[in-house]
Amino acid sequence: MNLILLGAPGAGKGTQAVKIAQDFSIPHISTGDIFRKNIKEGTPVGLKAKSYIDKGQLVPDEVVVEIVALRIAEDDCKNGYLLDGFPRTVAQAEALDKIAKDLTVINIDVDLNALAARLTGRRVCPDCGESYHISTKKDDACKCGGKLIQRDDDKLETVQSRLNVYTAQTAPLIDYYTAKGNIVTVDGMQSIDEVYADIKKAIK
Repeated sequence: MNLILLGAPGAGKGTQAVKIAQDFSIPHISTGDIFRKNIKEGTPVGLKAKSYIDKGQLVPDEVVVEIVALRIAEDDCKNGYLLDGFPRTVAQAEALDKIAKDLTVINIDVDLNALAARLTGRRVCPDCGESYHISTKKDDACKCGGKLIQRDDDKLETVQSRLNVYTAQTAPLIDYYTAKGNIVTVDGMQSIDEVYADIKKAIK
């Protein structure tokens, strides 16, 4: 069971990925995590990636694909894996097709305007990490006594920029996988449990 999770920033991919990995006993592979691991361990491909990151440049597709290829070749991926955050572009998807077989793609579909409201309305506690939303939380006091803040990446300008990047680069993957016939789209505007129920149906 080799899965790819697609969806815009804030669509709930991380939450669903944890549930899938636990229920189906497959590793949840986040590209951010494996980048950090390779860089920390000083692996050849990690040093390669670091050389671009240190210059403030995007890591080229071939390096990203190399890191992913090494990760999915590890023993714990023998019975499957869940890719989160990769591929981000059609070029990466085409490269992934050369190293991965029998992929099933789950697309968590959300209304981008509603998503922007969801993200910009989020408030977090810097003391305990608890998250709230202004639609249900009218003051700025956390239950732990801390004062709620809006993170920089939840501010309107940043959210809009992230969604624009998604629309330009990642959304075309939906057409790519639709043409291949291996994508299932679930309604991400439902509750977390309802979304997960639909994902489980798609996987089975």
